[in-house]
Amino acid sequence: MDGCCQSYAPIQERVFPLGCRAGNGDGVVKLCDLDDVEEGSSNGFFLERDGRMESFMVIRRDGEVFVYVNSCPHIGAPLDFMPGKFLNPDKTHILCSSHGALFRIEDGLCVSGPCPDQSLTQVKVAVRDGGVYLSA
Repeated sequence: MDGCCQSYAPIQERVFPLGCRAGNGDGVVKLCDLDDVEEGSSNGFFLERDGRMESFMVIRRDGEVFVYVNSCPHIGAPLDFMPGKFLNPDKTHILCSSHGALFRIEDGLCVSGPCPDQSLTQVKVAVRDGGVYLSA
């Protein structure tokens, strides 16, 4: 596997070179393999960018891929209640582990909790060749 990320899901724990490039010179970084996130679920990944370690959540739903920075807009804490687990039990919203806020999967907008009208930081990605890529 040529991934450039570290998944922190307990069963899938792996360490890959951090901050490596896709190799074709197009200025994108591979975050994970699409198969690292099952349809209808989520997973978390670390990636080094600009000399800093960043944490991302990847969610697959209805054939689409959504990626957000793993940080609550209310207090800045990681959102996952267990490593790589970001969705509420019904898998309809992103759930903040700190205070139970709910965010829409499709745009990251807070719809319940102490962060009204705030949104998660969405990351633009491209899905190709079985990988999820983000801008460098």
